Amino acid sequence: MMENKEVILKATDLSKTFSNGTVQQHVLKNLNLSIYKGDFTVIMGNSGSGKSTLLYALSGMDRPSLGTITYFTGGKETEISKYGNDALAVFRRDHVGFVFQQNYLNDSMSALDNIMVCGLLRSKSRKELAERAKKLLVSVEIGEGDWNKFPTQMSGGQQQRVAVVRGVINKPEVLYADEPTGALNSQNTENVLNILSELNSEGQSIVMVTHTIMAAERGNRIIYLSDGVISDEMELGPYVGDYKDESNPRLAQARERHAKLKSFLQNMGW
Repeated sequence: MMENKEVILKATDLSKTFSNGTVQQHVLKNLNLSIYKGDFTVIMGNSGSGKSTLLYALSGMDRPSLGTITYFTGGKETEISKYGNDALAVFRRDHVGFVFQQNYLNDSMSALDNIMVCGLLRSKSRKELAERAKKLLVSVEIGEGDWNKFPTQMSGGQQQRVAVVRGVINKPEVLYADEPTGALNSQNTENVLNILSELNSEGQSIVMVTHTIMAAERGNRIIYLSDGVISDEMELGPYVGDYKDESNPRLAQARERHAKLKSFLQNMGW
């Protein structure tokens, strides 16, 4: 099924080792993985399995100890695992976006300015950037009255929605999300997941690390990591709505999909 999809990045023989004195911790072990354009890829696994380490390596936030990471963008191949710090920073700016568990917004800047300052690293037109930022804020239900608020004046859910907009302001080829709902209550979790689902439906490639089945259900591809290697993966298909929502017109399909994911995770020992 995945053979017909376009590969957007590929990790080959990826290893990551951390050293603490004479002790070495092998977090990723000769891992091979392709990420496909337009997919919502979810990475799961028990604590310490290497999920976030893999995410940081794929995105260029960290370097692997061994192996290669190659992006296929703009009609060319780019092996970012060869890049130095400056080249990696430019690549991240131009090609990837990030959403983390903590939003890392600058408390001394307004919501809009937090987004603009990121966009201005790449955009040549402040006017066009502001128009895009405002349109995106409206799409995540952050109205004009909140644009000039400081993060401390906003709820946690609002802050995370601003962080999502910041992550996509530069139109990244891949949006990386590391436990993006881990610090949110259930309602704000659903709001942020709805935004990610909507972005994906519009063609945004997403790679997300999560430890919850609620978040994992938004993906169409689930990868399960164990002790630094991929134990197994499954193609889940597109998200079809909440399996608990009795008004969902595709309720039967949603329940079947949920049961399929739950069975897969149980088989993985989750």
